[in-house]
Amino acid sequence: MDQRQLLRTRQEKAVTSGVATKSIFVKSAENSEVWDVDGRRFIDFAAGIAVNNTGHRHPRVMEAVAQQFQQFTHTCFHVAPYESYIRLAERLNGLVDTGEENRTMLVTTGAEAVENAIKIARAYTKRSAVIAFSGAFHGRTMLGMALTGKVAPYKKGFGPFPAEIYHVPFPAAFSGVGVKETLSAFDGLLASDVDPDRVAALIIEPVQGEGGFNAAPLELLQELRARADKHGMVLIADEIQAGMARTGKMLSIEHSGVKPDLVTLAKGLAGGFPLSAVVGKAKIMNAAPAGGLGGTYAGNPISIAAANAVLDIIADEKLCERAAWIGQMIGGRLESIASRQGMARIGDVRTNGAMIAFELIDDADGKIAAPQLAAQIVAEAEQRGLIILSCGTRYNVVRLLPPLTISEETLDEALDLLEASIDAAFSKVPVLESEEGR
Repeated sequence: MDQRQLLRTRQEKAVTSGVATKSIFVKSAENSEVWDVDGRRFIDFAAGIAVNNTGHRHPRVMEAVAQQFQQFTHTCFHVAPYESYIRLAERLNGLVDTGEENRTMLVTTGAEAVENAIKIARAYTKRSAVIAFSGAFHGRTMLGMALTGKVAPYKKGFGPFPAEIYHVPFPAAFSGVGVKETLSAFDGLLASDVDPDRVAALIIEPVQGEGGFNAAPLELLQELRARADKHGMVLIADEIQAGMARTGKMLSIEHSGVKPDLVTLAKGLAGGFPLSAVVGKAKIMNAAPAGGLGGTYAGNPISIAAANAVLDIIADEKLCERAAWIGQMIGGRLESIASRQGMARIGDVRTNGAMIAFELIDDADGKIAAPQLAAQIVAEAEQRGLIILSCGTRYNVVRLLPPLTISEETLDEALDLLEASIDAAFSKVPVLESEEGR
């Protein structure tokens, strides 16, 4: 029995089955490559779910962390604050464009950032209702689950959830949901279910993560900004997966030019160390009473040292530009694959910088999802040494999240593995009727 099998057996006896994992037990990692306990090498197109945007163990991150370890590891910012927290807050205030002076708070996880953003919005508006979107993912806490727009596996069996959380459809052009339908549902919600004067905030992922990498159209973001202004609601951009240079901008909402009131950050913020943030307009952020925000581990100094290094790396290595280039390379290869004879089941390719996905279907009209085919591609890739993930409300989307620091040589190798994995999975399903005779 190899080490992987032994660890799987130990995991089954020690870890709850509610924590789902792949069967890759990592021993070491460097930049875009991972080695498991049996010496197998993998190219990482998951990056810890967009955490390792700067790659595994970036030397500058590791150096910053090592220096901080020599000074102190924890005091609790509430008890004995430290300059590095203030410096990171200053930098994030400057990076996030709300159109006004900003303030920042640091916590540990994406879910914490979301929860605190809602708390701050409620404190500022003196209202309680929140509007989110179908397909959204905002965390696994009770409020995070309530805001999330996907039942299985995130909400199934865990209710009841907090009250006054509402959802409207998120636009998805391939699925036939447009901006008009979304805005009609939004306005209908305010007319029939919740008084706009009760709504504290709108929270939206400018590019949905778990929902399938669909990007919010410019028109939608502009209209949401207008409605938030009209009704006195706080507009929150959840940038936890799409932020930190992933889409070719520091924040994905920057592509639209729309200015949010609050932004949540996590994942890629600290290069593999746990850290998250809420950044936003000072007048809103300062609405919470002293002592109302924070936490024992909030703004851990080790993670902050890593985050300050990450911001330097993004700027110095021009990772926004590199994300755009990676998207062009992967998107181009996927479009080429999709155009080949017999590949009509690749119904849509979505490229948002280095946040890339393709959707699998079982009919020519794209109405029938193909989740089994998506799962087969993921499995074939793992067998060949490529780590990829699935997502989507119908579980039929394959998502690609390579580190932004991946070398050109490794990227080329990964794309060959991806194409071979797609070919292998497609060889096991019949050709769609629409392609017969072509």
